[in-house]
Amino acid sequence: MDKLKVVELLEHSSESKKSKFTDNIRSNLYVNTDVNIVETDFEWLDLMEDTIKYLDNILRNPNRFIVNEEEIVKIELARRITVESIRHLSKHTNYIQKIEDNGDVKPSKILNTLKDESYDTYENRVIYTLIENMRNFVEIKKKSLITASSLKNVKKAKYSAKSNVGKEQVFIEMNYTSSLIDKKEPKGDLPIEQRIKRLEDDITMLSNTEVYKTLKKLHVARVIPPIKKTNVILKNTNFQYAMKLWTFLQNNVADNAKVVKSNKKYEDNGILKEYINNTFLMNFLAMDTINQIDSKEKEIEVIEEITDNLIQRIVELNVDLPLSTLKEKIGDKIAIVRCKKEASLTEIQNTFSNQIKKYLDKIENTNL
Repeated sequence: MDKLKVVELLEHSSESKKSKFTDNIRSNLYVNTDVNIVETDFEWLDLMEDTIKYLDNILRNPNRFIVNEEEIVKIELARRITVESIRHLSKHTNYIQKIEDNGDVKPSKILNTLKDESYDTYENRVIYTLIENMRNFVEIKKKSLITASSLKNVKKAKYSAKSNVGKEQVFIEMNYTSSLIDKKEPKGDLPIEQRIKRLEDDITMLSNTEVYKTLKKLHVARVIPPIKKTNVILKNTNFQYAMKLWTFLQNNVADNAKVVKSNKKYEDNGILKEYINNTFLMNFLAMDTINQIDSKEKEIEVIEEITDNLIQRIVELNVDLPLSTLKEKIGDKIAIVRCKKEASLTEIQNTFSNQIKKYLDKIENTNL
């Protein structure tokens, strides 16, 4: 980037004038800042959306075990005679009513065994508890939902100052406002509200599975951490994803949104005020060039007027001389004067350079 014109102006301005102006500055600077930063994280939503399919796999292929229910019933109520029934009768002969001549045994009562499948396993109760935890977590997030991270940074300043250089009085007033407002929506195919609604629908779908409804009907107790590391939980891929979500929910119960607010109003007397005082000086120097421009324009006008008069006088004194000859003579004179001026300037430069060289040589000899 090329040097700013205003910097060149500062460098070439009178040091005395700059010093007098700066020393006489009397200024006031009032500042107002308003900052509001909100950082929110939707990792929980991403993780739940990714885990739903694995929970669905578990509930569609649930872990189960066989329950044997045994009871002594009258022989006419027995539905099925099993090996266990015969073994039990052989140990409890008091239930034998009669033994026929052909050896048939007629019991009065017998052991009846009913076999049934049960979903009330530890692994299923873990998933049941996880679904309940998910539902509660979503409700907590909805109550204080911040849908996006945002940044608000507003700066205002009011500056007034006066100074003088000799009899010249200078005044300035400035009002400054800077406003930065930025909002970052989280990535996703839908807005946050719609994604949460879709997640709630998925949780409802899981709650309508046979396993979940059965466990809810049984009023099973929720699993309390730490989780037992059974073979199924350790080795089943679906359970590995479920445990990742379980751990996250356990470690992120509180709302993790970060909110930073700051509002300050004060009178500044530090470096900021010094910076703006310097801009006051720059404004003064810029406006002061108006006088310099006017002076240069007047100087040009005077030179043009003298030149016109001189040419007119030359023409009057050489009225009989041809125009071409007159132009040639004037041109030659101008060239001669210019060469003399350049020669004089060159001599001065050479003399100055020689003196500097002699001075440097003297210093070098002294050091030696």
